[in-house]
Amino acid sequence: MPIDAALALAAEPRSGEISWTPKDVQLYHLGIGAGIPATDPDELRYTLESRLHVLPSFATVAGAGSPGVISGLSMPGVDVDLAKVLHGGQSLAIHRPIPAAGTATATGRIAAVYDKGTAAVLVMRTEVADPDGPLWTSDAQIFVRGEGGWGGDRGPSARLEPPAGEPDRTVDRPIREDQALLYRLSGDYNPLHADPEFAELAGFDRPILHGLCTYGCTLKAVVDTLLGGDVTRVRAYRARFAGIVRPGETLRIRMWRGQGRVRVAVGALERDDAPVLADTVVEHS
Repeated sequence: MPIDAALALAAEPRSGEISWTPKDVQLYHLGIGAGIPATDPDELRYTLESRLHVLPSFATVAGAGSPGVISGLSMPGVDVDLAKVLHGGQSLAIHRPIPAAGTATATGRIAAVYDKGTAAVLVMRTEVADPDGPLWTSDAQIFVRGEGGWGGDRGPSARLEPPAGEPDRTVDRPIREDQALLYRLSGDYNPLHADPEFAELAGFDRPILHGLCTYGCTLKAVVDTLLGGDVTRVRAYRARFAGIVRPGETLRIRMWRGQGRVRVAVGALERDDAPVLADTVVEHS
């Protein structure tokens, strides 16, 4: 069996040093669509080093190493075909604001392995701390098609009841044709997002956008629209990747205010609002 759940869960955590600079933060922000209009003071907080703040979703690429999806596939007990792998979901807990430059220790392990029948789901947990203490904890849900069916734990359901009523805010965010090519420079070089031949092998008619790029675009929209542009208010953020985005499409982002949280739904406008992100929640102060 390509996934040995017991071996994966028993494996020793892996730790390593990561570091990042303002240039890495700026590149990430550009990769998720920041800087339009280029001279807008609100956008300069994402692009100009003298005003730079860090969107918390930068945590998914900090250190320019492989994100949780790729690192999870290199853990003991996991031997799968990359073409069968999809990023199923992502969650972040932010323990304190991320500095624009830093060095930290990242410790990763497989926290759970679930048997969904026709697929397996791995939860790759990464905890990051610097000398001042914990910075963030991230969970990447790795969906591996065709690797379930061994009778293991199905795991909890991540599905939430849809938000009630009309959204409080709706914004549209266009995705550039070269968005995936720019975003991948932050460290996610999965050929699914750049190589047409690999995308075809994976069952897609063309390369698709990284789920984590959509994830970042969405958090930026929430921060800018409902949190006064204050990135330090974000406490946690989670989403399930419900569908693909093709470069050149438009994200329609709907937001519902709640007590200390924002519910979000994201669709692809040109495909009749086909779901892209679901079960999406931003918790904030």
